[in-house]
Amino acid sequence: MEPDSSAVNYVNYEGSASIGGMPIEAHDPTYLEAYRQSIQNPVAFWEEQGHLLDWDRPWQQVLDNSNPPFSKWYVGGYLNACYNAIDRHILAGRGEQVALIHDSPLTGTVRRVTYQELYDQIILLAGGLAKMGVVKGDRVVIYMPLIPETIIAMLAIVRLGAIHSVVFGGFAARELCSRIEHVEPKLVIASNVGVEPGKVVPYLEILHSAINMSRWHPPQRNIIFMRDNVSVDTVDEGADVLWSDVLAMADANQPIACVPIEANDPLYILYTSGTTDKPKGVLRTIGGHLVALMYTLKRIYGIGPGDTWWAASDMGWVVGHSYICYGPLCLGATSVMYEGKPDRTPDPGQYFRIIDQYKVRSIFSVPTSFRVIRRADPDISYGRQYSMKSLRAIFIAGEHCDYETKMWIEKTFKVPALNHWWQTETGSAVTATCLGFQQSLSPPTYSTGLPLMGYDVKILKPDGSECESSELGRIVLKMPLPPGNMATLYKNEELFRKLYFQKFPGYYDTMDAGYKDERGYIFVTARDDDVINVAGHRISTSSLEDAVLRNPDVVDVAVFGVPEPTKGQVPLCLYIPVENCRKTDAKLSTEIIKLIRDVVGPIAAFRLITSVNNLPRTRSGKTMRKAMADFARNERVILPATIDDASVFTEIRRALQQLGYAMSAPDPIVAKLLD
Repeated sequence: MEPDSSAVNYVNYEGSASIGGMPIEAHDPTYLEAYRQSIQNPVAFWEEQGHLLDWDRPWQQVLDNSNPPFSKWYVGGYLNACYNAIDRHILAGRGEQVALIHDSPLTGTVRRVTYQELYDQIILLAGGLAKMGVVKGDRVVIYMPLIPETIIAMLAIVRLGAIHSVVFGGFAARELCSRIEHVEPKLVIASNVGVEPGKVVPYLEILHSAINMSRWHPPQRNIIFMRDNVSVDTVDEGADVLWSDVLAMADANQPIACVPIEANDPLYILYTSGTTDKPKGVLRTIGGHLVALMYTLKRIYGIGPGDTWWAASDMGWVVGHSYICYGPLCLGATSVMYEGKPDRTPDPGQYFRIIDQYKVRSIFSVPTSFRVIRRADPDISYGRQYSMKSLRAIFIAGEHCDYETKMWIEKTFKVPALNHWWQTETGSAVTATCLGFQQSLSPPTYSTGLPLMGYDVKILKPDGSECESSELGRIVLKMPLPPGNMATLYKNEELFRKLYFQKFPGYYDTMDAGYKDERGYIFVTARDDDVINVAGHRISTSSLEDAVLRNPDVVDVAVFGVPEPTKGQVPLCLYIPVENCRKTDAKLSTEIIKLIRDVVGPIAAFRLITSVNNLPRTRSGKTMRKAMADFARNERVILPATIDDASVFTEIRRALQQLGYAMSAPDPIVAKLLD
């Protein structure tokens, strides 16, 4: 079962005082030994982890790296994702365990769905899909909110050996249309509506608009799940069929068996860009991905079978695929699906309530969620009534986490707040602090942790030479990448090669900037284009934001680069004061400028600063810094349909013009208005 390893560059750490640049005496020996094995002999390491799954047919070759960057793992092995997520737990006698907890303050409902109940629904839906002609290799688009039926649809599709592409429910018709055109699905599965605070999102109407504007022939049918407790809509009988009618098509006496899939066949396609002209679809294969999810849930997040785990994200994003659906279900854990906001559905105590009510063991969320809670309820008057005894740690990712927010999380929730780093393309974390090892739960400030198994992380200069310790550079990952990473970009292998592997041959280019300290900890400072060049000095905007947030009267901030004739670029800062701040804008801004000068130094040229009431964010909580930077440069800004509140730009214009920018900027256009 050994591959031809002639193309694999094994690293010899024998007799070395460090492993991957990490001093041996500085870290947990169990972690270091596992890491050494994963780098020195990835075949042996990942062969052992492969047994975390149930296989229909064992692999013949652990790693085939004969055609880089298209590495293949567990070659010749056959398995099924639905079987590993559902069937095997039922066969082990654990069918009555709760698999999903859907908590929806937006609809006033709570559903606890067992593994057996999931199985029963998946069997019926898969049977109906088979009657409608779905077979191995077909593609099906899913356009649904954060409800259990979304996961039922995903697993029914992969049970048949077909491929799903989940489109985030916040996308409007044009974005949905572009994805339908690119993936060319046999069917679309959608809900009639989604729910947001104060509004109902008409999914069915959006779907019909998307199909009508499509230049590609329409799907054979649209399967519509009716959320009757929210809205009852009329379907198009010529194009749509009700979910309930599809379930009725199944033959209850002949349940659909799982179709075995080769480990390097596609599991799903997930689009990472909001552009409509060149969709970028990450294609994830089944075998290595499920192995990586099982391994990381146990080792990073400290989750075991039967534990309750909460990834506070949505379907249609990689976190939802990895850690709401496939990871926890394959492991046999209980996964929380929270359909609500941190602060206003109905109050800022919801994160605390969820933890206490369901005895959540670990959480995955974005820093902005906690900033929102802190701003809405700084005294924790809503959350104080709940117990945090079940919680072991809070894991944060998706955007930079400033020190003040991290300290507030730890003080408030009384557990470590552990930053970690990964991308849609990697499918799981590249660096982290792991509960499953005896690692220090107090890593260096701002660090995203140590490298995960199989990731040989380097920091390179533009010429490809390696940076010194603590020197800012481009973060790259030495090939071959471990299991779980994307296999390619759907229908665009040329872009896959060019975008990720051309700039630094032999490495995957993360396009993130950062550095590595003398103990091997990784620091991700920003996307590389978020590093501004001030008179020849490269400064990370996130480091400036960290310094601003040291002021106790500031609750949130965005710093981005704007043009300046002498220095090329200078930072511009928009900040949100705490509620009932008694200082004037001028006084607080002066304090912040002095703080930056003391912490960063005069090289930052930090003078452009003013307060705002709100910052533009996506619905997933990310601050839209690039949109504000483009707006400041008077460029046309097209906002994604996932923006939470586009009206914020009225105040952003006022603030920027006060500082001499955005003087002739056209009004931003929200993508859905292009429909």
